[in-house]
Amino acid sequence: MPISRVPALGPRGEGWVVLQALALLGVAASALSDAEWPDALETPLAVVGVASAVAGAVLLAAGVRALGPALTPLPRPRPGGALRCDGVYGLVRHPIYGGVLLLAAGWTLAVAPLAAVPTAVLAVVFDLKSRREEAWLTERYPEYGAYRTRTPRRFLPWLV
Repeated sequence: MPISRVPALGPRGEGWVVLQALALLGVAASALSDAEWPDALETPLAVVGVASAVAGAVLLAAGVRALGPALTPLPRPRPGGALRCDGVYGLVRHPIYGGVLLLAAGWTLAVAPLAAVPTAVLAVVFDLKSRREEAWLTERYPEYGAYRTRTPRRFLPWLV
């Protein structure tokens, strides 16, 4: 879907934040289920899940730190904010979304298999929200197109 065709869902994209919150609530609520991984897979998946969660926390923290006061949960950039193209933003355009997705995947693998469904929903929400955000970033910062070309990964360094 072209970035210009993704709906705004509010003047600053408030609807995207609501959808994101609902998906995250679904991830957290999945722990209330009695579903478990098969015994033979439980330990290896827990190890991979914890590693994923740690990597996600690092990526998330790096993204938050780099944005500083420009940080907002809304996809429309804050007025007066600067475009970040260095540090973690030199590796990936949306490290905070990537970090949250790794945390949700880690939770799924380590704790709650049923979290796979809301985690997949969260991935779709972040895909669409990031496209809407990039349309607004392109409007605000003329250099965004060149940055996007230099930094082809949206969420995870070396992957997606």
